[in-house]
Amino acid sequence: MDRVRQALRSGEWLTRERIRMVAVAVLIASVAGFLYLVVTAKGGVDLQGRPIGTDFSNVYAAGTYVLEGNPQAPFDSVQQYARERSIFGEATQFYGWHYPPYFLFVAAALAWMPYGLALFVWQAITLGLYLLAIRGILKAFAPQGGAIADPLWLLLALAFPAVLINVGHGHNGFLTAALLGGGLVSLERRPLVAGVLFGLLAYKPQFGLMIPIALAAGGYWRSFIAAAVTAVLLTLVTTLVFGVQVWHAFFVGAEFTRTVVLEQGDTGWHKIQSVFSWARMWGAPVPLAYGIQGAATLVIAMASAWLWHGKAPYPLKAAGLCLAAILATPYTLDYDMMVLAPAIAFLAADGVARGFGPWEKTALAALWLVPLVARTVPQMTLIPLGVPVMLAMFVLILRRAGLALALPVAFLGCRPQAISSRINWNNRVNRVYLIFRRRRP
Repeated sequence: MDRVRQALRSGEWLTRERIRMVAVAVLIASVAGFLYLVVTAKGGVDLQGRPIGTDFSNVYAAGTYVLEGNPQAPFDSVQQYARERSIFGEATQFYGWHYPPYFLFVAAALAWMPYGLALFVWQAITLGLYLLAIRGILKAFAPQGGAIADPLWLLLALAFPAVLINVGHGHNGFLTAALLGGGLVSLERRPLVAGVLFGLLAYKPQFGLMIPIALAAGGYWRSFIAAAVTAVLLTLVTTLVFGVQVWHAFFVGAEFTRTVVLEQGDTGWHKIQSVFSWARMWGAPVPLAYGIQGAATLVIAMASAWLWHGKAPYPLKAAGLCLAAILATPYTLDYDMMVLAPAIAFLAADGVARGFGPWEKTALAALWLVPLVARTVPQMTLIPLGVPVMLAMFVLILRRAGLALALPVAFLGCRPQAISSRINWNNRVNRVYLIFRRRRP
């Protein structure tokens, strides 16, 4: 047992061969499962009566309303469901439209095409943007950008379990990950570009709660202003194109999303990966669940402000913001765990550059794997895995940031050979701990 604990603590079990083997197995299973759905489908509907791409059907249906000059209709669940049944058959399930009016532009553009082609184009383009963001992170922050020369990064990015979930649902997780990851990798060199990318996240506003806090705490005011201007311009253009009435329709529809989808859990508590859903799944009444989520969000906001205000290495700040973005909202599903991909890329780059601390390799592997079981395990056992793993990684980031800030002070007065680049991270952590312990009054 001690050997297992030590292996998990050090991460020595996580060899390159095991990483490749697991990634290949997950990728093959994912591709095979999706191909089975496509091959056995009839008329674009799978054996369970669901449209291929399930949730993408609501985007396509909404787009057809926009092309007809009726952009308010998607926010009415009755009209939206009627359109989905007219396209995919009377037996289709209801897939609600829960987005702000900004996303109607995308829906309308996709509705110009046949459904199958629209789904393919949507997933292919956003997958490409996601991969570009991950490549950009590794190129910028891995030592000499060497990670992108190793094809293992591409395998891990494609085999990341949230990728299959996102493809299976025809969802927008790739776009969310690309905007957040792209904004973070651009922030220091191209602050205006980063601000625009953050502003575009207004299409999924629940993931933008922590961004202003991080930018303000870090002093990235140009990006802060660019993000705000982008959101305002999006709102103005949307209003001019679709009319003021579309906002009234959106807020009415948001009430349905809040009460039926989130609070009553009609989507399924096991699908929603939030502290709120965890509390509701375990029987907490709605006010208590909101209180627990609110307390968690406040703590995460304070921790994010500390992280971004300090002088911790930038990859830790970026990874922390990705995790804070998903943990701070009560409404996030397992396909939204795509935002964990840029967090993993930032943490991997930092680990390769500065070494990994205790438990960090194992936690990183768990973060990569958890979307695979985040839905099924709580569905069968009522034991959530997604939120605890994300919280644990967030805490490890804060600990790593604190140690990184302590290192320059702790090593003052040490002999040069004591801080040689050949000293591994575990020895550095132990040395810092001993130095601080000796210096305490």
